[in-house]
Amino acid sequence: MTTTVADQLLTRLREWGVDQVFGYPGDGINGILGAFSRADDQPRFLQSRHEEMSALAAVGYAKFSGKPGVCLATSGPGAIHLLNGLYDAKLDHVPVVAIVGQTARTAMGGSYQQEVDLLSLFKDVASDYVQVVTVPEQLPNVLDRAIRIAMARRAPTAIIIPSDVQELEYAGPTHEFKMVPSSLGMSWPEVQPNDIAVRRAADLLNAGKKVAMLVGQGARGAAAEVTEVADLLGAGVAKALLGKDVLSDELPWVTGSIGLLGTKPSYEMMRDCDTLLTVGSNFPYSQFLPEPGGARGVQIDADGGLIGMRYPYELNLVGDAATTLRALIPLLERKEDRAWRDGICADVERWWQVMDSEAHVSADPVNPMRIFHEFSAQAPDDAMIAADSGSAADWYARHVRMRGAMRGTLSGTLATMGPAVPYMIGAKFAHPDRPAIAFEGDGAMQMNGMAELLTISRYWREWADPRCVVAVLHNNDLNQVTWELRAMGGTPEFVESQALPEVSYAEFAASIGLGAITVTDPEELAGAWRTALTADRPYVLDVHCDPDVPPIPPHADLEQMKATAQALIKGDPSRWGVIKEGLKVKAQEILPHSD
Repeated sequence: MTTTVADQLLTRLREWGVDQVFGYPGDGINGILGAFSRADDQPRFLQSRHEEMSALAAVGYAKFSGKPGVCLATSGPGAIHLLNGLYDAKLDHVPVVAIVGQTARTAMGGSYQQEVDLLSLFKDVASDYVQVVTVPEQLPNVLDRAIRIAMARRAPTAIIIPSDVQELEYAGPTHEFKMVPSSLGMSWPEVQPNDIAVRRAADLLNAGKKVAMLVGQGARGAAAEVTEVADLLGAGVAKALLGKDVLSDELPWVTGSIGLLGTKPSYEMMRDCDTLLTVGSNFPYSQFLPEPGGARGVQIDADGGLIGMRYPYELNLVGDAATTLRALIPLLERKEDRAWRDGICADVERWWQVMDSEAHVSADPVNPMRIFHEFSAQAPDDAMIAADSGSAADWYARHVRMRGAMRGTLSGTLATMGPAVPYMIGAKFAHPDRPAIAFEGDGAMQMNGMAELLTISRYWREWADPRCVVAVLHNNDLNQVTWELRAMGGTPEFVESQALPEVSYAEFAASIGLGAITVTDPEELAGAWRTALTADRPYVLDVHCDPDVPPIPPHADLEQMKATAQALIKGDPSRWGVIKEGLKVKAQEILPHSD
């Protein structure tokens, strides 16, 4: 039987260890779909409800597995729909390979149906590598390079295969002029730092009296080294949001998230430190770092193209996080004065007491913080968590306490709406034996989450562990933007843009065979989580929560508070609820707390 280009494409993907492709069909990839049928669906074709969801599921798979995610779409509109998910991969430095169909070569340039200039379309999002396969002999090299570059540069890449090329008889590259042979596999080096730079960095850190550390996703896998360095330096450690799962929040010197969604201990540690060590983070909001000149700084990152940004570091060490820290450890002097660290630990302990109190503030009907608080108390130690953009990200950042082997992520830099459910689907195909949880605002749920429940309904029986929970913050308001309007622009809530139509997410979930619970009483939350986290099927928790509970961080500046007050004065329809809930929440920072 003749082997086509499409057949060879799937063979090559299998040889690279690709087990599944997240996609949606269309006639621009009919040749590839036929190859899936002939290959007995190996790798698996996993059908989403929309090409954007295919790309986001591939991102979720890559984030939770550490391996490249692969997505597939047809020409024209299908290719266009991939873009948002691919930009999410680009901005969060995630390896994703997009395979896209194109109109037949004979029709190109003829304004043919669904003909789009795909090279121009993907030029930015797949700037590290985008290529068209025009003859069979190109295929191995183009695919191999797309996979290698995606992995090496932690970026999306794209392969465009015209529909007629997909069905050509495959012939590999020959040993002739202008042929490009290729090969499989790659091994990774440990990037060693410069010895002199390491010594200088140790001298700088040893001279500090109040050391703060900031870790990001680049420090994942270096928890032991980060812990030892922090202990030697008597440092506290803040975490960029994409690095929230790098260290356990049960460690008393871990101050938690940093930034607008961050914690008060992280904010105050950065404000008061005299030395900053940043490991594996490109955290962009420099206003939450020490004042320039207020602290000496060292940065460690494997990517020389991103190092030295955000803060005027004195030393920038290019190297793997774990390898560089291991080189640094023998040169560090243990700080005997632990007053700085003891103060950080006391601040962290107080912070978690405040978070507990804030989660238990009464609201109408449910305080959204309570959703995350009750989950955190019961979360399995191997849980995979995806938080959506919006207020779900606020509460995830501050209230979920990472521990054990828990993993968590969100759309960190693009902050797109709607990735949590497709991320969770990707996570379940990366680790079908682990529970997964998505925290989803009702805006994101209506945008695409409800549709992707159908995908969950289709595939969940294949997963070794069926636990898969979608917790919906049901407040009928695009809440994050509502609060941004108030806090950033002093603008009252604009109901026409912010209000959402009422729908029962639990009833929809139940109608497609998923478990479902509607929660309108905060005292029901613990039991609802217990049911969902021990169930024999995926569950949706439809939690009716109060949109007036403010997500304003404890370090909100005076201008933000004034803008919010001005918005309320101008006639915000929820002004009395906002004032009431805001006062109750802020009071928890002032009231005394005890264990």
